[in-house]
Amino acid sequence: MTTAYNNFFINGKWVEPQGRSTLEVINPATEQAFATISLGTAEDINQAAKAAKDAFNSWSNSSIEERKEVLNNIISGLKARGDEMATAISSEMGAPMGLAKTAQLGSGLGHFMNIQNILDNYEFEEVRGTTKIVKEPAGVCGFITPWNWPLNQIACKVAPAIAAGCTMVLKPSEIAPISAYILAEIIAESGLPAGVFNLVNGDGPTVGTAISAHPDIDLVSFTGSTRAGREVAKAAADGIKRVTQELGGKSANIILEDTSDFGKAVAGGVASCFGNSGQSCNAPTRMLVPNSKMDEAIEVAKAAAAKSVVGDPNAEGTRLGPVVSELQFNKIQTLIEKGIEEGADLITGGPSRPDGLEKGYFIRPTVFANVSNDMTIAREEIFGPVLSIIGYENDAEAVSIANDTDYGLSGYVSGESTHAQEIARKLRTGNVHINGAGPDFSAPFGGYKQSGNGREWGVEGFEEFLETKAMMGAT
Repeated sequence: MTTAYNNFFINGKWVEPQGRSTLEVINPATEQAFATISLGTAEDINQAAKAAKDAFNSWSNSSIEERKEVLNNIISGLKARGDEMATAISSEMGAPMGLAKTAQLGSGLGHFMNIQNILDNYEFEEVRGTTKIVKEPAGVCGFITPWNWPLNQIACKVAPAIAAGCTMVLKPSEIAPISAYILAEIIAESGLPAGVFNLVNGDGPTVGTAISAHPDIDLVSFTGSTRAGREVAKAAADGIKRVTQELGGKSANIILEDTSDFGKAVAGGVASCFGNSGQSCNAPTRMLVPNSKMDEAIEVAKAAAAKSVVGDPNAEGTRLGPVVSELQFNKIQTLIEKGIEEGADLITGGPSRPDGLEKGYFIRPTVFANVSNDMTIAREEIFGPVLSIIGYENDAEAVSIANDTDYGLSGYVSGESTHAQEIARKLRTGNVHINGAGPDFSAPFGGYKQSGNGREWGVEGFEEFLETKAMMGAT
């Protein structure tokens, strides 16, 4: 039995779409449809963009108190419907329920709560001599978000946009759209004026392109693959829009010789790589270890991978659910086979489903060792639970290998604190986690090179939704 989520949220109301096409939403653990959505058209985006444009003048002049009240109501709604939200996320993209209730739901809440704190302290005006510098809402925003962290990636765009006084049109991933639908229902009850937030489901080539190219949309924020990011930028170029992008990654995890607990660092790196079934753009998928410790790293990594229980997302003890779709499953299988073909040492895992799992897009947690950085598995973003262990001789070689990638989203360094920070400064990445440090919602998140441009999270992410005006002679 499937549930229909076929309307769009436009101008404060749930409305029927202009087109008639629908899409089944597949549960990747069962390979069965559990919901349907409508596929939007350019005309649906026209209506949503008009609503956002019409609402902008009023909302951009709203008080900070009004914005905080709305944010607080959204937070309350997410808490009240937390179990429902976690179930939706687990069903649509395969996250184990424990992960869905903690990290997936928790990250969305974290962004809304962090933005409230920013509003408490942010100065929208400053004086420089006789000039007043004013920060104002950037305008109508178009959001295109992915399936791997569905609520998180929506929240880190929607929350700062509301707080900045912007209006918006959201296209969530058509693969994992139900969590966005629930959030829209929460927003509908939050007191946010009609037209400030609008949701249209659909695919990238149709709805994503319409958002990127729409003349009434001033800013596009996209999270997804580097390939799709290029298309968004091209579609937005004619309008000279502001475009911010959070794209792919192939992050290095450098474990230094002076790491106090080498085994713990390796095991932690394996767990971090495999988290969310490897479907995180900032996952530490390349583990760099001293050549002298390669054998020890292999032994520890193999044991750590064995603890990564794969199975039913609703079963107690499951650490890894399925990957999101048949397309992703086939891509990962091909890349695992490529690693074997190119001569990497397969330590554990490999192609095919785990034993006992005949249905569902489940991947065997896979570790390759003695990988060279020119192999396909060290170059391409696999987006599954696949780790490549690469040896190095000295710090200079470790940094060189880490930076030898088209990407620059994140990095990881374990070692004596001063030494680790010294290495971290040399990495061409937007984030570095030192000695197992976790995410920080108050810190900026984004990348160098083909990992994107602009920043999300924290004050820097908030400021992406502001324009700067200089008023000379104002004081």
